[in-house]
Amino acid sequence: MFAIRSFIADDLTWTHALNEEHAVELSSLTLDGFAELIEKSTYVKVADNDAGLLVTYDQGGDYSSINFRWFCEHYDNFLYVDRIVISKAARGQGIARKLYDDLFQFAKAKGYERVVCEVNSDPPNPASDAFHASLGFKVVGKAELEGKGKTVQYMEKAL
Repeated sequence: MFAIRSFIADDLTWTHALNEEHAVELSSLTLDGFAELIEKSTYVKVADNDAGLLVTYDQGGDYSSINFRWFCEHYDNFLYVDRIVISKAARGQGIARKLYDDLFQFAKAKGYERVVCEVNSDPPNPASDAFHASLGFKVVGKAELEGKGKTVQYMEKAL
């Protein structure tokens, strides 16, 4: 069983390594850039045993991501999932669902109206599409990210 807990400073090295293992899906960051991402986030949780990470920002976040800005232009009350990643060794054990369930509880308790995210549509990510649909996310927009070679679907789950 993997416990979901708050991020602590000792998590920085392994979570950065996990991010870099999945840089195609998440985008690569230097260690300093990753530390800044974590520091500025609204909500960040990990799954014990180096199993997973979830990072979010709310509508007032200090974040320049084009995807985050899209949500800022369309909604005024949300938590944006910037990244969720599960280690290869821990996949298929329900950790991503546990991280999201914890996020939904936090969001409701804090009065957020929705949780939002983007999922790659080109290159396709059918497993992520199915997973997010099973959690109740709906597609609310699409964008081609110039210079990044990918297209994304914007998704929301109303709370």
